[in-house]
Amino acid sequence: MNEQKNNRQINRRSFLHSTAAAGAGLVFSPAILGQAAGSKVDDINVALLGGGEQGQVLMTACLKMPGIRFKAVCDIWEAYNQRRVSRTLKAYKHEHNTYLDYKEMLDKEKDLDAVLIATPDFWHAEHAVSCLKAGLDVYCEKEMSNTLEGARKMVEAARQTKKLLQIGHQRRSNPRYIFCYEKLVKEAKLLGRITTINGQWNRSKAKCEFRLWPKKAVIDQATLDKFGFKSMQQFKNWRWYKGLGGGPIVDLGSHQIDIYNWFLGATPKSVMASGGIDYWDGREWYDTVMAIYEYDYEYAANKKGAIRAFYQTITTNSSQGYFETFMGDEGTLAISESAGRGNVYQEPAAPEWARWVKLGYLSEPPKKEEKPEAGATLLDVRETVPVAQYNLPVTMDKPYHQPHLENFFDAVRGKAKLNCPAEIGYETAVTVLKVNEAVETGRKVEFKPGEFEV
Repeated sequence: MNEQKNNRQINRRSFLHSTAAAGAGLVFSPAILGQAAGSKVDDINVALLGGGEQGQVLMTACLKMPGIRFKAVCDIWEAYNQRRVSRTLKAYKHEHNTYLDYKEMLDKEKDLDAVLIATPDFWHAEHAVSCLKAGLDVYCEKEMSNTLEGARKMVEAARQTKKLLQIGHQRRSNPRYIFCYEKLVKEAKLLGRITTINGQWNRSKAKCEFRLWPKKAVIDQATLDKFGFKSMQQFKNWRWYKGLGGGPIVDLGSHQIDIYNWFLGATPKSVMASGGIDYWDGREWYDTVMAIYEYDYEYAANKKGAIRAFYQTITTNSSQGYFETFMGDEGTLAISESAGRGNVYQEPAAPEWARWVKLGYLSEPPKKEEKPEAGATLLDVRETVPVAQYNLPVTMDKPYHQPHLENFFDAVRGKAKLNCPAEIGYETAVTVLKVNEAVETGRKVEFKPGEFEV
């Protein structure tokens, strides 16, 4: 009986990796998804490890995708996260089991293909390594780990098991970012020689208050202790505690600093940073940080130039939200994951961009009729002349995480390569976690040769 079950599992998993079969029989409606008594042979059976806010975001995106079947949910907050996720999955007719301990889940669930990990950062390495060794493909939220030792173990486990490990830097699969990188930066070279990068993620005070919890749904102390939390407050606000999270630069900045490396095709040679607990009380991680990276950027064949890349995150004011700005001697790309942002600006001395408008790489915004004001005078010689602005022709009408999850599941089916495999995730982890060292030591940190490799 067990042999027959194992054969069915092997055959089904083999089928998933058949490009020809991967798209067969897929349906979209949640109601239709639930009509079948069991999974179809081309469904991907998934476990959700971590049912908090981020886990629920991933689950919601997956529920919009055909061929994904949740079979298990694991979360230590049984009275709240676990029940909430389970109710949603039942509404979508996903038959599943629930667990407090991931080890029990891996021991009992023998028909899984993949796992989505959305637990606190300090658990990522252990969870990912265990799931990879259990034969599962893994999608792990960023940051890859809150320590470089943990991140290295994840890379090594992915190589040893030959299983997939996608790190959740979701901009790597965002069609707007892919378009900007492939078409505007690499092919058209509209920015010319990139010289400077600015980025930020500013959050309002209201978004950064300590999070509360329903008093009727408290986790007992024995369970908290078992899973590495001293109190319910620490469990709910783990991002602000050293040893559990990596601070704001990791929680927020890693998404965007990852784009610096990607668009430049390089890793930094140094970083210096300033940060501190300037506003909030009772926290172990700083609430404000400003960092400056130095890169050697190959802007043409056998030609390198210096780039200084600035990044800041603050937790008391939301001015201008979050964005990345790449500035070159011929143009500027201002982009954000927020769909409302995305423009390209042409420097006055740059070559004409009409060709790229005709090719559809850029779109011109509607022109406004400008009437001179009465008594208008010439601009002061020190004023900056307004530059030509163009819009991005590519939009995205999906939840931010969905394309990255789709890329992961396409790779599970053998139809694609991962956009952010373990090695790329590790490069970003090194780039970001070194900021904390620079803040702590108050000095410029040099990256050593080979430091970005495992």
